[in-house]
Amino acid sequence: MHLVVRDLAVGYPGRPVLSGVTFTAAAGSRVGLVGENGTGKTTLLRVLAGELVPTSGEVRVAGSVATVAQELPVAPGVTVGDMVAQALRDSHAAAAELERATAAVDRLGAAHDAHVGGELDAAQDRLVRALARAERLALWDADRRADEALTRFGAPRDLGRELASLSVGERYRVRLACRIAQRCDVLLLDEPTNHLDVAGIDFLTDQLRAWRGVVVIVTHDRRLLDDVMTAILDLDPSVDGRPTLYGESSYAAYRFQRTAALRRWRARYAAERKRAAALAERLDDAYEGLSDEWRPPRGSRPHRRATHARVHVKAADRLIERLEAQAVEIPVPPLELAFPDLPALPPTADPAHPLLEVRGVQVPGRLDLPGVRIDLPACGRLLVTGPNGSGKSTLLAVLAGLLVPARGVRTVADGVRFGLVAQDDGVPDAAQRAPRERRDISGFEAYATHALDLLAAGRLDPDRLVPVAALGLLTEEDLERPLGELSAGQRRRFELACALLAAPHVLLLDEPTNHLSVALVDELTTALVATSAAVVVATHDRALRRDLAHWPELALG
Repeated sequence: MHLVVRDLAVGYPGRPVLSGVTFTAAAGSRVGLVGENGTGKTTLLRVLAGELVPTSGEVRVAGSVATVAQELPVAPGVTVGDMVAQALRDSHAAAAELERATAAVDRLGAAHDAHVGGELDAAQDRLVRALARAERLALWDADRRADEALTRFGAPRDLGRELASLSVGERYRVRLACRIAQRCDVLLLDEPTNHLDVAGIDFLTDQLRAWRGVVVIVTHDRRLLDDVMTAILDLDPSVDGRPTLYGESSYAAYRFQRTAALRRWRARYAAERKRAAALAERLDDAYEGLSDEWRPPRGSRPHRRATHARVHVKAADRLIERLEAQAVEIPVPPLELAFPDLPALPPTADPAHPLLEVRGVQVPGRLDLPGVRIDLPACGRLLVTGPNGSGKSTLLAVLAGLLVPARGVRTVADGVRFGLVAQDDGVPDAAQRAPRERRDISGFEAYATHALDLLAAGRLDPDRLVPVAALGLLTEEDLERPLGELSAGQRRRFELACALLAAPHVLLLDEPTNHLSVALVDELTTALVATSAAVVVATHDRALRRDLAHWPELALG
C-alpha cells in the first residue's frame, strides 16, 4: 500500500487551483495537508480519491481508498445501519471467503485420496491469502470496532435512525466511525476534528497513530499535527510557486521554517518593488529630459538637434533593457490578518458595570445553569468548554440575545454591539447571521447586505464600519466571486469578517478555528488575546485551549 503524487496540477477554466504537488507516502505515513483557505486542500483529497481528474501530473494509489469529506449528501431513507453495513462489506466478504477456504481445506484434507493432492495445494494457497486479508482487515472484531467508534466519537448508535434526521456533526461522526472501522489501505480525512469533542479527538489520535496504511489529513488542528503526522505538506505556494513538503517535522518546527520563509519572501518582494519604482522613476526622468532638458537652444543647426535627440533616445532604450534584464518576478506574498481596533466600551456605558450579565439560564433539553452567573466586563474574557451536547452553542446564542431562555436573566449595557461566529446555520436572527445562504451573490454584495441588515436592526454605527477588504481575510478577487464558489474555509473567513463588520464590543466565537488555515488560527489567537473587545470563545481545539488557559473558564457538562 502506497501513494505517489508527481507534479500534480488541477484547475478550472480560467482559475488554476493546484500546481507542482509532489510527495510519496508509504504504509505508516501520515501526511498533514495545510495551507491558506482556497489553496486546494479539499480538491487534492478529491483527486487522490479518484473523484477529480487532474489537469496534469500523476497519481498512483496501491490499495483500497476511503474518504471522509466535510459534507455528506444524504439520500432519503439511508440509515446509520446502512452506512455501517457498507463500511464493513469488505470485512464481511473476507470472513465469508475465509470460512469457505477453511472448509475446502478441511474437506480435501480429510479425503485421503492421492488424486486431490493438487486441489489441496490450491486450497491451502487460497486459505493463506484469505488469512492474510483477514489479518489486514482485522475482521474478527469488525462489528465491535464499528460500535466502539460510534460510541467514542459520540455518534448515534441506533442503526435504524435515518441520516437525514441527524445534525451535520452527527452525520460526520457516523461516517468517521465507519471509516475507522473499515480499515482501508489509504484513508483521506478532511478536517476530522471539526465535529469531535476532546474525548473523540483523543480516540481518533490513537487510531491514526496505529494505522497500518497511509493517512492523508486536511486539518487546522495544530495539536493533531504534532501528535500524529509524520510529514506536513504546505500547499501554499512558496516564492518559487510550488508547495513545500516538511518531512518529520513538528508543528512548531514547521511554523518556524514557514515564518522565516515568508519573512524573506516579503522582504524580497518589498525590495524588488522599491527597486522597480526607482528604475521607473529614472526612466521617466530620462524621457522628460529628452523632451525638455536636451532640447538645443533656438537657432542651433538642425542636424545637431537631431544628433542630440538620437543619443538620448538610445540612452533611454539602454536603460529600459537594463531594467528588464535586472527585474526579478517576485509573486505577491499571501494575505496576513489585519485585525481591527475594536472598541472596549460604548460611549454611554458605565465602566463600573459589566457589558453583559447572564444568570441562571435554562433552555429546555439543551442547557441548564442553575445558580451560574456570567459577568462579562469591558475587555473581559471567557473560555467555554465541554463535550458535544453540553450546550456551548446554545449558551453563546443566549449571550448574543438570539435565543430567549425559558428561565434566567440577561442584562446588556446600553449601546453594546455583538459579533457572532456560529457553528452552523441554526442562528435564528438574520440580522446577526452572516448571509451564508446567499450563495449567488458576491462577497462584496453579501457584506453590504449584512451591513444594511445590522443598520436596520440598530446594531451598526456607520462611523465604525469595518471594511471587509481591509481585514486580510479574503482577496478582492475572492470577494468578487459568488459565495457559493468559495471553499468552506473561505466562507468561514467571510463569516469572521461579518462578525467584525460592526466593530463589536463583545465578540462571541463558537469553534472559531474550524475550517481555517493553521496560519490564520495562529494570527487569530494572537489577535483575540490582544483585542480591546470582550471575547467569549467556545472550543474543543486543544491547542487553542492551551493558548487561552489564562482566561476564566466555564466548563459545561
